[in-house]
Amino acid sequence: MKKILFCFLMSCGLLFVHGQDNTTNKGPWTLDDCIQYALEHNISIKQSQNTCQQRSIELNTARNSVWPSLQANGSQGFNFGRGLSEDNTYTMNNTANTSFSIGGSLDLFTGLRVKNNITMGKLNLQAATADYEKAKDDIRIAVMQAFTQILYDMEISKVAAEQISIDSMQLERLQAMEKAGKAGSAEVAAQRSTLAQSQLTYTQAANQLKLDLLELSQLLELNSPEGFSIAPLDISNFTVNALPNPEQVYAQAVGVRPAIKAEEIRYDYAKTNIALAKSGYIPTLSMNGGIGTNYYALLGYQNKSFGQQLKDNFSPYLGFSLYIPIFDKLVTRNNVRSAKLQLSSQQLQLDNVKKTLYKEIQQAYYGAVSARDKYKSSKIAAESSEEAFLLEKARYENGKVTLTEFNEAKNNYLKASSDLVQAQYDYIYKVQLLEFYRSGNNE
Repeated sequence: MKKILFCFLMSCGLLFVHGQDNTTNKGPWTLDDCIQYALEHNISIKQSQNTCQQRSIELNTARNSVWPSLQANGSQGFNFGRGLSEDNTYTMNNTANTSFSIGGSLDLFTGLRVKNNITMGKLNLQAATADYEKAKDDIRIAVMQAFTQILYDMEISKVAAEQISIDSMQLERLQAMEKAGKAGSAEVAAQRSTLAQSQLTYTQAANQLKLDLLELSQLLELNSPEGFSIAPLDISNFTVNALPNPEQVYAQAVGVRPAIKAEEIRYDYAKTNIALAKSGYIPTLSMNGGIGTNYYALLGYQNKSFGQQLKDNFSPYLGFSLYIPIFDKLVTRNNVRSAKLQLSSQQLQLDNVKKTLYKEIQQAYYGAVSARDKYKSSKIAAESSEEAFLLEKARYENGKVTLTEFNEAKNNYLKASSDLVQAQYDYIYKVQLLEFYRSGNNE
């Protein structure tokens, strides 16, 4: 009976696990996995997609404005007293009137308004598309930065765990020596305090790792960070290479970055908007035409048949309308002035975005240089401190140095290891960022 109950509970458990969302339990996520998932699920990117679709609809509306409009009308009216009769005269009898018409209009010349509206619609769509690409770029950078921070946290946690291991072994050694009468209780207490501090350091590192995993999972729009982990980068062949200077990176980035493209497109939009404003000075010509017919009835009298009257009253019409602006209270003049100011503002915005891009590239470059130099010096310091620590460890075990001197050497070694890890991942991130700026294809 117990075996049957156990199998039943296990089956229910398996079904429950199978029914859950296992998105975060698929195993360690690579950087490419994180970026691709964020691009597919991030809300800001979806909003940018909707904006692109909206701009496409607006462009379609602008293009359709070149077509003529067509409408049909029908009406039924009753007059009690003086009203219009079948022979187009007024009578004092009660009358009924039925009318039908189909009419349309076509803009023959609109002062290039339609052409400019279509051009601006195209530019609006192109700008929205560039904004969409920029939104994806922003997500890529944010994911890359968060991913690198987690890798750094993981390495710091390893260093902290190593520190606990070393301190634990030393505590065990001192406790054994205390029993043998070769170490005092003060030394054991001091080492126990050191171990507690190491455990606190590890706890802080582990908590920071959890927080950064949470931040990345939220960036990916995951429901929960539970079960979410990332795959370490393969840095076995890590090398420090020459860096491209900021001018080289900027020269390549300025031609491919969506943020620059979007503002350049908006500059063209502002130029077209001036032409659209000036069209208020130009006359417009439109054509309208249609057909109509009526049925009249004197209430209480014999009238011609409905069909006969519709045939007799059938009347096509055609007309042209010419609008010549003479004085519009300076509205058009002010519209042109406003459009020119918008162009000037957009030029400043474009210049500002280019300068911001150059500053970001400069920061990434000098950050990479700093991280590279720090990595080189940290590597030497880590190697030296490791050697010094091993020597101090051997001397301490032989009773030639104090516990304080041993812990100082150990702390120097672990600090140098942490500095090396930080410089290494900082350098990797900054180099990736530089390559990202200069690359035109980020998929």
